[in-house]
Amino acid sequence: MGRQNLFALALMTLALCAEAPAARAACDDDPAAGIDWTGCTKERLALEGSDLAGAIFDGAMLSGTGFQSAKLAGANFHRSELLRASFENADLAQANFEKALASRTSFNGASLVKARLVKAEFQRVTFEGADLSGADMSDGDFHRNSFAKAKLAGANLSGAIVPRAVFHGADLAGASFEGTFLYRSRFEGTDLSAVKGLTQAQLDTVCGDANTKLPPGLAVPQHWPCPED
Repeated sequence: MGRQNLFALALMTLALCAEAPAARAACDDDPAAGIDWTGCTKERLALEGSDLAGAIFDGAMLSGTGFQSAKLAGANFHRSELLRASFENADLAQANFEKALASRTSFNGASLVKARLVKAEFQRVTFEGADLSGADMSDGDFHRNSFAKAKLAGANLSGAIVPRAVFHGADLAGASFEGTFLYRSRFEGTDLSAVKGLTQAQLDTVCGDANTKLPPGLAVPQHWPCPED
C-alpha cells in the first residue's frame, strides 16, 4: 500500500474515532463519590447516607429514590427526573439542578448553599428548613413550593415563576425577586425588608399580614390578610 493510501486510511480512522459516541456511563457501578450515572435509570433506590459527592446524574431517572442525609456536594442533576424523591437533610452544596424536573419531592432540612436551580421545573416541592443561601434559582418554575423557615439569603429568584408558594418565616435577606412571578404566594410573618427587586405591583399579588415587614417605599396591599386557599 502506497504512502498516500496509508495517509488517507489514517485520516479516515481519526475521523471515525472523533465521531464515535462517548462511552456510556457505568449504570451497573455501585454508588460512590464521583460515580457517573449519566442517563441511567436509578428509580426507587435506597441511598440514604451514601457518599455521592461530585456524582454525575445528568439526565438520569431518579424518581422515588431516597437520598436522605446523603453527601451530594457538587453533584450534577442536570435534566434529571426526580419525581417523589427525597433529599431530606442531604448535603447538596453547589449541586447542579439546572433544568431538572421534580414533583412532590422533599428537600426539607437539606443544604443547597450556592446550588444551581436555573430553569428547574419543581412542582409542589418542599424546602422547609432548607439552606438555599446564595442559590441561583433564576428562570425556574417553583409552583406551590414550600420554603417555610428556609434560608434564602442572597438567593437569586429573578425571572422565576413562584406562584402559590409558602415563605412563612423564611430568611430572605438580599434575595432577588426582580421580575419574579409571585401570584398568591404566602409571606405572612415574613421579613421582606431587605429583599431586592420587589415592586409594588408584585407585592399587590401576594399575601401577607400585619407581621410582614416590607421594603422601604412599598405599601401594605388593601387585600391583606388573604383568605386561606
